[in-house]
Amino acid sequence: MAALSSTKPDYGIDAPAVMRNLFLVGAFCLLIAIFAPPFIHLGPVSITSRSFYWPAGFLIAEGLLFLLYVKVGKFRHRDFMLSLHPWRGDENVLDVGCGRGLLLAEAAKRIAALSGTGHVTGIDVWSNVDMGGNSAAATQHNLDLEGVSSLCTLISQPAQGMAFPDATFDVILSNLCIHNIYDAPTRHQALRQIVRVLKPGGIALISDYKRTSEYADEFRNAGLLVEKKRGSLITTFPPLTVVVARKPM
Repeated sequence: MAALSSTKPDYGIDAPAVMRNLFLVGAFCLLIAIFAPPFIHLGPVSITSRSFYWPAGFLIAEGLLFLLYVKVGKFRHRDFMLSLHPWRGDENVLDVGCGRGLLLAEAAKRIAALSGTGHVTGIDVWSNVDMGGNSAAATQHNLDLEGVSSLCTLISQPAQGMAFPDATFDVILSNLCIHNIYDAPTRHQALRQIVRVLKPGGIALISDYKRTSEYADEFRNAGLLVEKKRGSLITTFPPLTVVVARKPM
């Protein structure tokens, strides 16, 4: 309820369990390095406790990079993604796996800034595993605070089961969503759905930290023109790649 009573948009923590585990395991390794006996015996194997400084430093550093992404990097990456399309203001936009509305709200704000007639639709299943405090109500609250609710529609719908007519959207956005579909045939079905609902002449901007070559191949096989753009290596963790796929007229 705290999130819904806030007066400032809250776009949540991505993969909160991953961040927590990086810090917890890193801290555990650090405690071993500092307080354990000089040598740790594991059966016939002897390990120096000081060797645990390396995994401790590595894991804590990764946790800090993750925190930097949550607090700063994902906003910069959002702006980078949206800069890959020259906005007119009349676009019909789809955000696949919209989460708490980071891309959704900003796309709507760009349409509003152009006094446009466009509209943005966000679909998600609102899993709390992939995004802390994730819910349709929290997303709607963010849209209300951003002042763009009239330009947005939220629908609970999986990417692989879109019910939109063919060639509905001018722009399709997605960040850190598609890899969460673990079954390959279902994941490919989600990508085919993106192709199906994209208008001729439209653009899909699909960002992820893995499987981007798979996404690119699926789009190319469907006849789309594809290129890949790398996000910042400093403020995105893990490093993110945007698959830019254009559907020919």
